[in-house]
Amino acid sequence: MAMEREQLHTVQLVPITAFDSDGQLNLEPMKELMARSYEAGIRVFLPCAGSAEFHALQPSEIISVIEMVRGTVGDDAIVVAPTGYHAEHAIELANQAHSAGADVGLVMPLSFPYLSDAGARDHLLRIFDQSKLPMMIYKKGDLPSDELLLELAEHENLIGIKYAVNDMDAFTRVIRADQGRIDWFCGTAERFAPFYALVGASGYTTGAGNICPRLTLAMQAAIVQGNWDEALRLQEILLPIEYYRSRENDSYNVSMLKHAIKQTGLDFGLPRPPQRQLNEQEMQEIDLLVTPILEAEEAIAVASPGS
Repeated sequence: MAMEREQLHTVQLVPITAFDSDGQLNLEPMKELMARSYEAGIRVFLPCAGSAEFHALQPSEIISVIEMVRGTVGDDAIVVAPTGYHAEHAIELANQAHSAGADVGLVMPLSFPYLSDAGARDHLLRIFDQSKLPMMIYKKGDLPSDELLLELAEHENLIGIKYAVNDMDAFTRVIRADQGRIDWFCGTAERFAPFYALVGASGYTTGAGNICPRLTLAMQAAIVQGNWDEALRLQEILLPIEYYRSRENDSYNVSMLKHAIKQTGLDFGLPRPPQRQLNEQEMQEIDLLVTPILEAEEAIAVASPGS
C-alpha cells in the first residue's frame, strides 16, 4: 500500500541509537524502544537521523537499523531514512534504505564548505531524480534558501521540508508561498512546535518522545484540536528536556537523551565521539529533571491504558 502524505502529519520520533560497552551497534534495546513507542501511538519513525548520531554511523549500520525498525513496528507506521554527504553516497544509501523497508528519505543538512544555492540545487535534484524513495529536506541553516525550497517543491519526488530555522516570520512567508504543494514540519521539536503549527506546520520531530511518547502525542493532539491552553500546558511539562538538550549550542542534544532513557529501564550506552560525554553532576541533574516528566507520562498511560 502506497504511503499517503497525511501519514506524516503527526509526531515524528527520532529514536536514539544504542551502542554496547564496546561502542558497537546494539539493536536489542532499540527493538524494545520501537515496540513500546509504537504501542504508545507513535507512527512515524526517523531512525539514525540527527539526534540518533547520523554522522557517526556507518551506512551498513543505518541499513541494519532501518531493517530492524521496519520489522518491529506495524505496517501502518512510516519509516523515514536519513541520507546525505556527497550525492552518489546519498542516492545509494537512500536506495538501500528503500530495499530495507523505508517509506521516505530525508536529505540531511549540507555539511560541505563553500556552499551556494546553485550547488545545492544541483546536488538535491540529482538525489531526487535517482532516489527510489519520496524525499524530504532537512533545512537547518541558510542553505538551501527558502527561495530554492519553493523552486524544488515543483519536483515530483519532494514531499516535505523538516524546517529547523526558528525564524517564524520566514517560515510563515515560505509556507504561505508554497500553497500546499508539499508538507512543512517543525524540525525543532516541542519547544517550537505549537508556534510552527499556528502558521501551518502539519507535524514535528521529537527527541523527547524517546522518553515520554504519550506526552508529546497528547500535545500534538491538543494542537490539532486547537486547544492551545492544553497544548501549552503539556509543552510546559516537556520543556525541561528541551532546555537541557539546547545547552551550549545544543551540545547536550544526544547525551541528555541517552542518559535519560536509563530511567525507563533501557541502556543505550554512551554517544560516539565527538558527542559530549556527561559528568556525574550532569547525570544527577538529568535524573532529577526527568522524574516528574515520567510521572506525567505514566499518568497518561494509566488514564488511557489502550494507548
